[in-house]
Amino acid sequence: MLLDLILKGNEVMNTMWLADDWKDYEVIDCSQGEKLERWGKYLLVRPDPQVIWDTPKDHKGWKHMNGHYHRSSKGGGEWEFFDLPEQWSIGYKGLTFNLKPFSFKHTGLFPEQAANWDWFGDRIRKAAGPVKVLNLFAYTGGATLAAAKAGASVTHVDASKGMVGWAKENAASSGLSDAPIRWIVDDCVKFVEREIRRGNHYDAIIMDPPSYGRGPKGEIWKIEDAIHPLVKLCVQLLSDRPLFFLINSYTTGLAPAVLSYMLGVEVIPRFGGAVNAQEVGLPVTRTGLVLPCGASGRWEA
Repeated sequence: MLLDLILKGNEVMNTMWLADDWKDYEVIDCSQGEKLERWGKYLLVRPDPQVIWDTPKDHKGWKHMNGHYHRSSKGGGEWEFFDLPEQWSIGYKGLTFNLKPFSFKHTGLFPEQAANWDWFGDRIRKAAGPVKVLNLFAYTGGATLAAAKAGASVTHVDASKGMVGWAKENAASSGLSDAPIRWIVDDCVKFVEREIRRGNHYDAIIMDPPSYGRGPKGEIWKIEDAIHPLVKLCVQLLSDRPLFFLINSYTTGLAPAVLSYMLGVEVIPRFGGAVNAQEVGLPVTRTGLVLPCGASGRWEA
């Protein structure tokens, strides 16, 4: 029975981009709206809206976790900790990420994005010349550091001063304090508009927009309304011979085909190339199946 599950899981893996090269992180199991994860040597239980199945929670970690985020029926929730430090770190292929569980279940890292780090890191390393990357909604810098380590110069933009500070800490921990990274605290749309006026250009663009958010001056971001206009603006920032354009989405309404369509109508007519979009997933150790974690759309020359 389990072998059949694993074989079917492998079929699913062939249609998704998997972050399956982690050593310091894994999804051990998932059931009843929650996932059991290992972050380094610590076990966390966090809610996940994709986990609608009810399978036995028979792994010992379900009863012996170091942290458990309890979602409230009124919205939000709170952490309950069991022998967990305020901060610890995990590594991925020479990068070091400092983890700090905070509001709304987050730890400061989306490990499924390693699938994209590997992809664009390879593109950057194989590029014929210097590569300038713009990373929008850059959070704690996972993509920024992956691009910098691959040899790119990166402009990192996020509306949260705290997140940009956290990203700088991750850069220092990864030995990238002196890497050519420009750290910007700003509303992403307004920054892009100013960069267009300044005549600046980039060889690659990464964006990881939230479903909903507010800028530093109360600007409201709603992804369904704002994502396509932002993509249209960003195309104006691409250099004459761009390398790639990556969009990530955690919003269920933005299926891979939606991301593919936007890139297809905005980037391909001007630059040619090819678009591919897939779900992004993490392997689940207990079953050999895959936990879906949103979608990514990739354009490359």
